[in-house]
Amino acid sequence: MQTLQRAWLGRGPLACLLWPLSLLYLAVWMLRSALYRSGLKGSTRLPVPVLVVGNVVVGGSGKTPTLIGLVQHLQALGWRPGVLSRGHGRRSTGCLPVQPDSSAAQVGDEPLLIAQRTGVPVTVGRNRVAAGRALLAAHPEVNLLLCDDGMQHWALARDLTVLVFDARGCGNGWLLPAGMLRQPWPAPVWGGGPLIVLQTGLAAGAHPDPALAAGAPAFAATRRLADQAYDAQGQRVALQRWVPASTPARACVEPGMAEASAPAHGLGAARCAALAGIAQPEAFFALLRQRGIALQHTLALPDHADASTLLQALEPYPSDLDWLCTEKDAVKLFGELRQRSDLAFKVFAVALEQEGPSGFYAAVAHALGHPAP
Repeated sequence: MQTLQRAWLGRGPLACLLWPLSLLYLAVWMLRSALYRSGLKGSTRLPVPVLVVGNVVVGGSGKTPTLIGLVQHLQALGWRPGVLSRGHGRRSTGCLPVQPDSSAAQVGDEPLLIAQRTGVPVTVGRNRVAAGRALLAAHPEVNLLLCDDGMQHWALARDLTVLVFDARGCGNGWLLPAGMLRQPWPAPVWGGGPLIVLQTGLAAGAHPDPALAAGAPAFAATRRLADQAYDAQGQRVALQRWVPASTPARACVEPGMAEASAPAHGLGAARCAALAGIAQPEAFFALLRQRGIALQHTLALPDHADASTLLQALEPYPSDLDWLCTEKDAVKLFGELRQRSDLAFKVFAVALEQEGPSGFYAAVAHALGHPAP
């Protein structure tokens, strides 16, 4: 997969070899869009506003941190949001609510993380319309639905779409499998409502690529690691624990971002390694290294890898290593670590903090209007 991701950034031999298959992908997309354009297939409108957070490219572009930030800001404005998600990687079928005792295997890692971080109702389902109806029936107080990764789910009418890109933009501009695009872009946004574009992972003060915006309002967001990690019992540890005393302490930013000073704690570095079962694991490792953390090993695992896959990957390594992981991995690993006394792995989750500009949240609030009474 990493070979493909590198190929998607240019139009080299591998991308050119795959380009004919992209024409087949385009034909399928055009047929599907024609069905909606002709009215043979339609979009269903739910009784509350729907905000879709999605992307047009493959891989982690920052949708989940964006959605979590939106939920928190909209709650502060008086909205009572709920979240819909497909639940990638889950073993269940149908529409399921995310419960306090749900596992990632049941509902998916990202929905579980969203529920834990925000505390709002979350329902997973391949059919977002059915999932939305189920959530509203169970939680009649909800007056706004946010749909995670729903850009291509045209059956659900939306009142606003937030389209998320990362620093890669559209890559080489080709469709799958020769490029990273899931649909042609720019292209019409089906399902109704205005569009707002957010490009994440940019340097502080950088501007979004105007070519991505397609004339819509566009904003840039930076990302950094939290200053503390936490273990399965909720105990928090400063990241400085893993920074050698001779290494200048730095606030963690994405590659290419401006670095801010952080207070040095003068502690020796504990031995550590990192694992990530996300779309772009190397980006997480780079953030840790930029913080000055000395990683003895890195494990890049498939996106949405389950708990057993993650634990098996740790088995060959010394038991005295501290393992740093993403929160998306932690929602799978921590449940196993709390339940199984035979597991001696020391795992710490490091949160990714996304800092969107105030103008972005103001634009979203303006597009949605005031919450219903």
